[in-house]
Amino acid sequence: MILVGLTGGIGSGKTTVSAMLAARGAVIIDADQITRELQAPGSPVLAEIVDAFGEGVLDPSGALDRPALAAKVFGDPEALATLNKIVHPAVGREMAARLEAQ
Repeated sequence: MILVGLTGGIGSGKTTVSAMLAARGAVIIDADQITRELQAPGSPVLAEIVDAFGEGVLDPSGALDRPALAAKVFGDPEALATLNKIVHPAVGREMAARLEAQ
């Protein structure tokens, strides 16, 4: 198996390249999608985020209010580090599990 990682800024073509690879039979493991799944209402990751940053990071439906969270962490290196310590390990574990399942 060949493992390829795609990185880049907004608008750099990651989605386009992923679609091209998928059309040729590649399995795509999308860290952004995994992050959204892990932060779904009722999830342990979202509960940790709320514990760290307060109920103000939730919208009225109980989903993560991304702009509210961004307002708390961007510009505050300590808060961003806290968020990363919650999210990154969980995403890494899920990516590894999906890769192992292939």
